[in-house]
Amino acid sequence: MKKTMQRRAENKARPADEAKWRAFLQKDAEAEGKFYIAVKTTRVYCRPTCVARPLRKNVAFYDTSEEAERAGFRPCKRCHPGGPTLSQDHAARVAKSCHLIETAEREPSLSTVAKAVGMSPYHFHRVFKAVTGVTPKAYALARRAERLRKGLAGAGSVTEAIYAAGFNSNSRFYAQSSRTLGMTPTDFRNQGKGRVIRFAVAPCSLGSILVAASERGVCDIMMGNDPVALARKLREKFPNAEFREGDAAFRKTVGRVVGLVEAPDGKIDLPLDIRGTAFQQRVWEALRKIPAGMTATYGEIAREIGSPRAVRAVAQACGANPLAVIIPCHRVVHRDGRRSGYHWGVKRKNALLRREAAEE
Repeated sequence: MKKTMQRRAENKARPADEAKWRAFLQKDAEAEGKFYIAVKTTRVYCRPTCVARPLRKNVAFYDTSEEAERAGFRPCKRCHPGGPTLSQDHAARVAKSCHLIETAEREPSLSTVAKAVGMSPYHFHRVFKAVTGVTPKAYALARRAERLRKGLAGAGSVTEAIYAAGFNSNSRFYAQSSRTLGMTPTDFRNQGKGRVIRFAVAPCSLGSILVAASERGVCDIMMGNDPVALARKLREKFPNAEFREGDAAFRKTVGRVVGLVEAPDGKIDLPLDIRGTAFQQRVWEALRKIPAGMTATYGEIAREIGSPRAVRAVAQACGANPLAVIIPCHRVVHRDGRRSGYHWGVKRKNALLRREAAEE
């Protein structure tokens, strides 16, 4: 009777064990920390990603390293299961590399940073991009651009600020200044002085919506309850820019944007002035591919742009989206279906998704 009950328990556990065995064969990084394999013949236990190749009949599974050790198994000397997981190790190395990049007076080479964190340049480049969503070079450029933004306000000249931020030459910086700052460094230093931005605020069923456009195209769309507060936020971005209320022609543009709120499945073809980092641009482009009535998770967007581990960076890019509705960040949800984190309020996000679903 006792043996029969034991066999039934083993049969019940077998499907879960087989799933763990498949994860081990695939070296699935997602399984890290969820279970450990123990090899009965060697009395060693390993991570699910270990390169060991035991026979299935010799393997047992434990949920924690403590359970494996209590059962008489010792940690593998190759995968070190008692230490941090592979993802934790990568995160720590990337954090160290980010600090090195941020504190260096001049941009360090890829090989220099990789050596400092104990990796080969190729492996480090791949791991850094997987964790952060951007390459080490793009990260270094973003940090220099941040230093430049801070330095332009107090430097004696633009050239002085460029060199102080770590750029090696004027010509090299100016070749990418528009992408780095969203405008020329002189314009940025003047906080939009001499730049004309047209805008208008219109009512919609979700409150008020502000649409602003530069000479290049629509550059800002905000939603809220207070039209005055929306206009104030826009002016705070570039306090020295010249703002003009939109004329009748511009209000037609605003009407088309409002139409997207009321009929979310509509298409809109307007010139856009979207400025952000290379990573943000990739995320925003992926968001525009999500059809009305559909949703995607942050993880799915990360995989779509080729950076499957950059889920947090994708969420940050969604939060930085300057064009509500046109770039439909409201269509992105958490893996468990939660709809939190919308810049313009979860209620508006839910309303937009309900309308899109109703249009299907």
